[in-house]
Amino acid sequence: MASRSCANFLHLASGNLLDIPQTPRGLPRVMTVPGIISDMDSCSSNDGDSDVASSGCRERKIIVANMLPLHAKRDGETSKWHFSWDEDSLLLHLKDGFSPETEVVFVGSLKVDIDVNEQEEVAQKLLEDFNCVPTFLPHDLQKKFYLGFCKQHLWPLFHYMLPMCPDHGDRFDRILWQAYVSANKIFADKVMEVINPDDDYVWIHDYHLMVLPTFLRKHLNRIKLGFFLHSPFPSSEIYRTLPVRDEILRGLLNCDLIGFHTFDYARHFLSCCSRMLGLDYESKRGHIGLDYFGRTVFIKILPVGVHMGRLESVLNLSSTAARVKEIQKQFEGKKLILGIDDMDIFKGISLKLLAVEQLLQQHPDLQGKIVLVQIVNPARGFGKDVQEAKKETYMTAKKINEVYGSPNYQPVILIDRPVPCYEKSAYYALAECCIVNAVRDGMNLVPYKYIVCRQGTPGMDEALGVKPEYPRTSMLVVSEFIGCSPSLSGAIRVNPWDIDAVAEALNTAITMPESEKQLRHEKHYRYVSTHDVAYWARSFVMDLDRACQDHYSKRCWGIGLGLSFRVVSLSPSFRRLAIDHICSAYRRTNRRAIFLDYDGTLVPEASIIKTPSPEVICIIKTLCDDPKNTVFIVSGRGRASLSDWLAPCEKLGIAAEHGYFIRWSKDSEWETSPVGADLEWKKIVEPVMSLYREATDGSSIETKEGGLVWHHLDADPDFGSCQAKELLDHLESVLANEPAVVHRGQHIVEVKPQGVSKGLVAEKVLSRMVNGGKPPDFVMCVGDDKSDEDMFQSILTSVSNPSLPVAPEIFACTVGRKPSKARYYLDDTADVLKLLKGLATATISKPRCLPEIKVSFESNA
Repeated sequence: MASRSCANFLHLASGNLLDIPQTPRGLPRVMTVPGIISDMDSCSSNDGDSDVASSGCRERKIIVANMLPLHAKRDGETSKWHFSWDEDSLLLHLKDGFSPETEVVFVGSLKVDIDVNEQEEVAQKLLEDFNCVPTFLPHDLQKKFYLGFCKQHLWPLFHYMLPMCPDHGDRFDRILWQAYVSANKIFADKVMEVINPDDDYVWIHDYHLMVLPTFLRKHLNRIKLGFFLHSPFPSSEIYRTLPVRDEILRGLLNCDLIGFHTFDYARHFLSCCSRMLGLDYESKRGHIGLDYFGRTVFIKILPVGVHMGRLESVLNLSSTAARVKEIQKQFEGKKLILGIDDMDIFKGISLKLLAVEQLLQQHPDLQGKIVLVQIVNPARGFGKDVQEAKKETYMTAKKINEVYGSPNYQPVILIDRPVPCYEKSAYYALAECCIVNAVRDGMNLVPYKYIVCRQGTPGMDEALGVKPEYPRTSMLVVSEFIGCSPSLSGAIRVNPWDIDAVAEALNTAITMPESEKQLRHEKHYRYVSTHDVAYWARSFVMDLDRACQDHYSKRCWGIGLGLSFRVVSLSPSFRRLAIDHICSAYRRTNRRAIFLDYDGTLVPEASIIKTPSPEVICIIKTLCDDPKNTVFIVSGRGRASLSDWLAPCEKLGIAAEHGYFIRWSKDSEWETSPVGADLEWKKIVEPVMSLYREATDGSSIETKEGGLVWHHLDADPDFGSCQAKELLDHLESVLANEPAVVHRGQHIVEVKPQGVSKGLVAEKVLSRMVNGGKPPDFVMCVGDDKSDEDMFQSILTSVSNPSLPVAPEIFACTVGRKPSKARYYLDDTADVLKLLKGLATATISKPRCLPEIKVSFESNA
């Protein structure tokens, strides 16, 4: 049973985590044990147990990120802290996507250290003046969390850099991981201080807070929770090297909606979920969804945009106009190529400079006519790799200027200082071409900003001395490894590692006819202006709202310890089958029908040994020997193996190959389904399956008398799944006019005769009992996979059969907590055997072959 408290939740990684003081205010309590949680949870009640801030009827969004969108400055005279909005912060801009009535609360850290004795006063001021909740991470924790785990482990890994040796990245450090978890716990505490769980939406941003969803979901099973990753998500070959890979994946899966900039990033995440957690995904009406313990976790793919109003307002500043004129004069008669990048090893600045060098070498006529202005933003990290990248950049620029420059001309100008927005906008407006050459980047909004600035404003037109109707042009050279690349179809895409190709792309960009430049610019501006940051935020919260619609229509359980915590969410009518409940019905009935699946029900699916244990044989034989029982094993397995394995159970009915063959007892003959008499289609299916078996390493074909099965359990998960989809389409196409159906199950593609199913077996058995004058008054069916759903549906519809004098008591039970047509569930095969033992001993004395049975008669429903 999951704990109701989160007090000991820090004990979730090996070793002791940092000693972080708990939030000293009462937190709402949420039921995390099995049961239906009322719509009026204590989280939202006013019973004195919770002091959660209420937002009334006003819609509210809680935005959680590593840093608050604030500037902080201490007054030199009064020593008081003064705060102001960071007008360039994405977090601030996304508010434009919400309705004017929406209240927005920000949770995050400040960019400065606040003394402990000042924190309470500052927190009160930030909440009152800015609706911001600061986290105040201790300095040592902040350093290990951000500069340590985030920047030395996650950031390089997510950008495809592995610590192959000590000089090439830092090896995994569990102390830094513990700091990461501790920091996320503090963020969770701060969110819990202000959340109104029934009404508020929580939107978490970026890789700094990937286990935060687990803490929040642990507190509030029905929290409305979204996450957006602003960095790349690496392929599974890279991600799987992370020692805490499962904890982070499960953290993200505790959200309702996970957003990525591109399909590539989302595809990598889904592949990791498939390979490491065994989860499959499907597209539901255009939305990608992962089924995670009954909850559907939706995937959102949409690149972030820019704030049009902010960029245009900066373009209209007098300081921007003045700087434009200065730059025009400085580079008069020259074509300006612009690069704006952070100083880190992934931005490809040195590769860009080498391409410019190659361009000047291959096209001597351009010497003296082009200038690359490379603005270098301050580095966000302070590692040895940053210093090496900076050193290489300066050395390369110096060499180019020495070879191709002159006293009055420098082909490369490095601006390595904090550059204000107005100055960047001036360079954007004047650049003939903008190049973003990163070897890996999550999104990169530089191309979008360049396009908007090249479109201009009335104020900028006046500064440039152009008329409003003057045609606008822009040219982009972008790396194919950055997130914005797919959305810029008019850009020249390059492989940044191919120096020759980048040089040729730059030459194409600056020599392209003006008319084509104009067409490309118009196409880009149309996209950027309609897909701005407000559109992105609005689209995300709409999908988040859609993802949370079923929260209060299902029952919830919190299961798992530490960072393995997750919520099982199932239909209110779906409950665990209590042994005392079914045994009571079993005793008072006299005409019982019992249907049991084999694999995954009587024998564990993952077991190498598929033969039934002596205990299973004894239990089934005991049930069959009761004259009041009609017991059937209904399986997809062949009749030879089933009849051999279950030979001791002489009165047992067997339906093999999903009912293609039926035998009522060991003494009776096998009956073959009349609808499957024509098996000529097997000659069509076998060569097709053989083709896929040869092409898919690890796959195999199982030949049955009445069908064929292609297995891909031992194949590569992604490739096997892909091949299964292709095989399904292929077989459905070639069998369109044949009396056969193609079914895709768990790691299989099966072809069987048309009109054969487990549901028809149940109907046939029940019909024979009715016609024999023994209409059933008790029906139990237990199975674990999709093929058993037909049986569940069949016996449930039997309730309305007018030929039955009295509706039987029905127990349709699936194995495992998952969405099902069955009303009941059992956790695993061990639970199934415990149930069958209970039935076997319910009306007769314990058989000698059975061990002592301890049956609890406490209801688990």
